[in-house]
Amino acid sequence: MSKSLPSFKYLTFDVVGTLIDFESGIKDCLAAIAAEAGTTVDGEAALALYREARYAPDAGLFPDDLARVYSVIAPKLGLPAGTQYGERLRDSAASWVGFPDSREALARLSRRYKLIAMTNARRWAFTHFSHKLGDPFFAGFTADDTGVEKPDPAFFQQVFEFVERDGGSKDDILHVAQSQYHDIGVSRRLGMTNCWIQRRHAQKGYGGTIEPAEFTEPDYHFRSMAELADAADAAELKTVSA
Repeated sequence: MSKSLPSFKYLTFDVVGTLIDFESGIKDCLAAIAAEAGTTVDGEAALALYREARYAPDAGLFPDDLARVYSVIAPKLGLPAGTQYGERLRDSAASWVGFPDSREALARLSRRYKLIAMTNARRWAFTHFSHKLGDPFFAGFTADDTGVEKPDPAFFQQVFEFVERDGGSKDDILHVAQSQYHDIGVSRRLGMTNCWIQRRHAQKGYGGTIEPAEFTEPDYHFRSMAELADAADAAELKTVSA
C-alpha cells in the first residue's frame, strides 16, 4: 500500500450496494408482490434476472429503469403483469435502507475525512439514500449531475475537478466501493487508491451487480464499512501515538 489511511483527505463512495442495501430492497419488494399474488420468488434468482435486464442496451437511468426491468423479469418469475407493479418496484427505492453498519461508520469517518458520494442513481433517489445514512456527505455526484454512469472515467473526472477546486488532488482520495465492475477496476486504471467493501463475502456470485471481466486486487479490502472505520480509527491512533 502506497498510502496509509490517515494520509487521505477525501473518501469517495459508491452508494447503492456499498452503503445502501439495494439487493434486499429489490427482493423484499418482489416478495411482497409475489405474496399478494399467492406465490413466492427465489431472491437470488430474481437478482440474476434483474442483473441481466438492468444491463440491457435499452436500459435507462437508475432507479427509474426498475419499472422497465420489472416488465422483463416478471414473466420469468411468475409475477403479475402491470405498469403499477413496475412503478412500485421503482418507487420502493425511496424506502431502501442502509446496511446496519453504514450510518454509524460514515459518522465516524466524517470526523476525519470529507465524504463524497458517487452514485449512478438519479438525484431524487440519492436524496432519500443520503437522508437514511444521516446526510454525512460533503458533496454528492449523481447520474443527473455528471451525465454519465460509472465505470465511465468521465464520472470520476468531474469528481477530480471538484476536489481540485477544493484545494486537494486525486492523490488525496480513497475510493470506497463494493462493485468491482463499476468502481474498483476503473479507479485502479485512473491511478486512484481504492478500498473494496466485499458486502457479499458470505454469498456466492455477484448478486445484482454485473460481474467484471477480470478481478482487480484492491489496495484495501474489508467486508464491511464498520471494518473500514475501525481500521481508520486504529491507524489514526497509531499515528498519534508515534
